[in-house]
Amino acid sequence: MTTTKPKGFSLIELLIVVAIILIIAAIAIPNLLRARISANESSAAASLRSIVTADLAYQNAYQTYASSIAALGPPAATGCPASGPTVAAACILDYKLASTTVANPKSGYYFSAITPTSLQFFIQGHPATAGSSGVKGFCGTEDNAVRFNNPDAAIADHDACIALLPVIGN
Repeated sequence: MTTTKPKGFSLIELLIVVAIILIIAAIAIPNLLRARISANESSAAASLRSIVTADLAYQNAYQTYASSIAALGPPAATGCPASGPTVAAACILDYKLASTTVANPKSGYYFSAITPTSLQFFIQGHPATAGSSGVKGFCGTEDNAVRFNNPDAAIADHDACIALLPVIGN
């Protein structure tokens, strides 16, 4: 009489495979999260640069800086109205970037603009979820340099932004 070995995997073999998969996941997931944060921060720096450039173009057109980032974009997602750009909707930025808020971030960051005087402006960007969507805070002024604050913290005003280190490549 011959005995045949049952086909399939034993419980020990399955547990070893699951353990190997868990070890690989424990190594890969933190690297994936760091890569996502880095990508969000790069996008935020580029978005802030676009907003600063748009505010400079706005100042060129209207002899004052925009009172908000929303004023730099179109009034709706459908684009600029047939009547053309206005002071309240200059159509310089795309709608998604012009409408970023805490509740509606772009690539994990939201942006806000403060115009202290007709000669200065101050724009800042912060992660929507600190530590998860980003670590650094960014700001920019009329000198067209994007600066960062690491770790993200409130940037008090125009002069506090000027005192920060610029992003490499400025």
